[in-house]
Amino acid sequence: MPPQRAQRTVFVTVGTTKFDALIRAVDRQPFADALVAAGYTRLVMQIGRAEYIPRRLLPPNSRSTRLHNGLAVEYFDFAPSLADHLRGAALVISHAGSGSIFETLRLRCPLVVVPNPLLMDNHQAELADKLERDGHLYAATVENLAEVVARLDPSRLVPYDKGDPAGIVRRIDAAMGLRPKPL
Repeated sequence: MPPQRAQRTVFVTVGTTKFDALIRAVDRQPFADALVAAGYTRLVMQIGRAEYIPRRLLPPNSRSTRLHNGLAVEYFDFAPSLADHLRGAALVISHAGSGSIFETLRLRCPLVVVPNPLLMDNHQAELADKLERDGHLYAATVENLAEVVARLDPSRLVPYDKGDPAGIVRRIDAAMGLRPKPL
């Protein structure tokens, strides 16, 4: 019997939002084939409040399957915590919500974010662009997600270090004319 390959999971999350376009983008055979070509063995989708239910890769009325290319595929809507899924992932693909982004970056997991263009003022794109310029993650669209995953090089990512909010607090206090409080 050949040795079993280590499981390499891609975890896709939309958090508590509805982002059907992202789920549709990963629920496609060409995307599944791109994951296998990149050495991934499992695709887990957290679909949130989706109206779209993954059905291209999965049989009807099924939440999990193994594809002909060997990729295990599953989905769920919500979980009490996504921490275990994030920790177990070799790659996270996420909507560009700040909570999901920073939780994943703190875990030092490679991250591709897909801003939801339907949100007002497109603040997700601004955050994604800034963090990509700083080298902490890759940003994609639903249209180019497979290409971004195919060319992704996790070794090029710069670890994210949480900032100290004290500096901004001092600046706000100074701008308001408040005196610093003694320690």
